[in-house]
Amino acid sequence: MEGHRYSLLLISLILLQSVIIARADVITLTTDTFSDKVKEKDTAWFVQFCVPWCKHCKNLGSMWEDLGKVMEGEDEIEIGQVDCSTSKPVCTKADIHSYPTFKLFYEGEEVSKYQGPRDVESLKAFVLNEAEKAATKAQIDSDREL
Repeated sequence: MEGHRYSLLLISLILLQSVIIARADVITLTTDTFSDKVKEKDTAWFVQFCVPWCKHCKNLGSMWEDLGKVMEGEDEIEIGQVDCSTSKPVCTKADIHSYPTFKLFYEGEEVSKYQGPRDVESLKAFVLNEAEKAATKAQIDSDREL
């Protein structure tokens, strides 16, 4: 009986660890972390702004986490989320007026707002395309300064 309890505990810990790892693909940004994170050099941040009570946000289900998993391993692209109910200053500064709102930031600057279909493939195509354009523009601007 003792071995059975040990096995159940071990299985529970493994399942809990896999849930924690899966959630790590999307980084929660707060008032304290948002500005520093989105200013990271050579990094695009695709951020979802939401509130827990929004039915449209709830209807997304696990889509944002699924996007985070799909984008894992992409160099210089991070997937983030902001809870506007607890990080109001961030949402005010980012000019968020409706939920959910999806914005791409590159080196601290907002470069585009996503308004397309709400599915993982469309979001992925958008972030890859916009991040590449932002990186190219930043490189051109940097070359001009030399």
